[in-house]
Amino acid sequence: MINPHPTMLLEIEDDPAIHQAIFDTIENQIRDHEPAETALTLHRLMAAGASRDTALRYIACALSVEFFEILQNESPFDEARYVRNLEALPALPYDETEL
Repeated sequence: MINPHPTMLLEIEDDPAIHQAIFDTIENQIRDHEPAETALTLHRLMAAGASRDTALRYIACALSVEFFEILQNESPFDEARYVRNLEALPALPYDETEL
């Protein structure tokens, strides 16, 4: 069963600007099919029983890993890692490894 409230790596609920940036980025990725795996993941999670909101929250977990890396480690966005994390959902990218 898919958890309806996955926890993101970044605590975005307390920061509306970060929350909006993450979800705007996801909606843009879905709209633009860039990367295509974002929309595919949304549809796959919904087909597995997640609501659209829950599926977007899972995708936000994967994207928050990339934001964390950019902000904390001054590293560039790693699309390959992001896609791997999307493909692994609903397993969260930081459940088994520490960043």
